Amino acid sequence: MNFTWIREPKQFTLSDERITITTEPHTDLWQRTYYHFRNDNAPVLQTETDEQYFSFTVRTDFSESHHRFDQCGIVMYLDSENWLKASVEYENEHFQHLGSVVTNHGYSDWATTAIPADVKSMWYRFSRRQDDYCIECSQDGETFTQMRICHMWEGAGKIRFGIYACSPEDSSFTAEFTRFALGPCMWQAHDGQKPDQA
Repeated sequence: MNFTWIREPKQFTLSDERITITTEPHTDLWQRTYYHFRNDNAPVLQTETDEQYFSFTVRTDFSESHHRFDQCGIVMYLDSENWLKASVEYENEHFQHLGSVVTNHGYSDWATTAIPADVKSMWYRFSRRQDDYCIECSQDGETFTQMRICHMWEGAGKIRFGIYACSPEDSSFTAEFTRFALGPCMWQAHDGQKPDQA
């Protein structure tokens, strides 16, 4: 996979097996909803494809995260107003948030669930079926659980996807990414209710 930076961070390492990103304070991705601010300065490392059916998997390690909202995970960043991400966001010494954000046409949402604070790594699988997408997570890299299915209004053609890390408040940590894999779509076609007829 040929990765390129959007907002290259000051500190990072790249190899075939391992990538690290050291976050800078006050970096984030968010658009408008509820908070009424716009943050669009997190470093993003992505590859590009026009393949319509695939799955991308990566393992994240965030052992060093220690401050509220420290996060790292997967991302599909098309432009500042159209993107999605999934990550674990540190909250406090008791719990953190496993969640995802989908941003369509400049408005973000945030869907989360609380997980224990001692979880320090997470696998993600990002799958595409044309302009619909599925995000799954796993603690062992074998059994994946669905986090969300979503539609991206600008996600029908060539897309870019990869990894990101950021620290929205006054903190910094080093995130580690390993076990990259790109292959056939693991998100199977729906076998229940048939599509509506046009």
